[in-house]
Amino acid sequence: MIKCIRCNHVHAITKSGIVRGKQRYYCKDCNIYFTLPDETMADLKQHKKHMTTIVDIARALNISKSTVSRALHEHGDINPGTKAAVLEMARQLDYQPNLLAKSLVKSKSNTIGIIVPEFLTYFFPTIIMGAQQVAAEAGYNVIICQSQESYKTEVANAHVLLANRVDGVLISMTRETKKFDHFKAFEKHGIPVVFFNRVCDEMDTSKVLVNDYEGALKAVEHLIKNGYKNIAHIGGPPALLITHNRLRGYKDALAKYKLPFKKELVVHCNLSKKDAITCAEQLLDLKHPPDAVFCVNDPVAIQLMLLAKKRKIKIPSELGIVGFSNEPSGEVIEPALTTVQQPVADIGRSAAGILLEAIKKGDAYVPEKKSLKTTLIVRESSKK
Repeated sequence: MIKCIRCNHVHAITKSGIVRGKQRYYCKDCNIYFTLPDETMADLKQHKKHMTTIVDIARALNISKSTVSRALHEHGDINPGTKAAVLEMARQLDYQPNLLAKSLVKSKSNTIGIIVPEFLTYFFPTIIMGAQQVAAEAGYNVIICQSQESYKTEVANAHVLLANRVDGVLISMTRETKKFDHFKAFEKHGIPVVFFNRVCDEMDTSKVLVNDYEGALKAVEHLIKNGYKNIAHIGGPPALLITHNRLRGYKDALAKYKLPFKKELVVHCNLSKKDAITCAEQLLDLKHPPDAVFCVNDPVAIQLMLLAKKRKIKIPSELGIVGFSNEPSGEVIEPALTTVQQPVADIGRSAAGILLEAIKKGDAYVPEKKSLKTTLIVRESSKK
């Protein structure tokens, strides 16, 4: 802060050119020009490390801290001129309110947390954008944590959100998560949790899912109706509910059309690129390889397509492929990938809306489960 050398105020100071290599200032109140001695400039540089508080604003305007506080919180008993001066000084001094301190006083931070397993695909970032939209409209800030498919990192994320006193949390678990104490800690502190996509069935909390079973059933039924008979499935990690639901849809579609279920045609992938390739090789190396594959998601399906092309297997005449999630890359690969579309942004919007309702109602809130519909998007990869 630059203070006038005569009146000691800062609000009326403006820059007025350079004199002998030094910045010159002008005080509109005193109508004087001045430069600062070198030791003062050194003090100012050191002072830049200091976060502006209401004390600094009060000193600059020569008013009390309580007056500054009331003006910043827009109390009705503040003179409009004083309020305007405080707000302008706060702007000049780059004052940032201490949200954590405010949350300690009000027991409410107006912040929600989101924990997701990865940012590699468009899926989770799109969900986050949907959730942020709803949160922002309700006046909430969002803290986003990525677990990188690591249980250990997910636990650390949960601790960070607890320490920041968030009002609620949206969670999609890692593929490694089998213990849930770090999630139950939110419940112990009265913080509502809404799971989405990858959910914890051990906890009686709200959950937002797509109808994975129905989507898988439609995908495999589509392959059967297009003449494929030896249909394989690359599933997800066995610990995830979406894996079980999509596998169940696959099995029931085969049973519906009286096709045999063969254990060797089902492999499970940990969702990494490397493991997707390994699973694809395992299926294509079979003595009687499949003539079609339903994949747990589009990235896995695309790795299968790339391997099939490398082996000169023709898609879709020799191998039909269907994915799940409708990634943008599925449209540009050749041939374009048939997939099951999920209402991704709606997942985020629905989860955030449910969470805000839980925060509002507190102990009176009753957990709910919401299931969103899927749509089969038919492209060239499955048209025999």
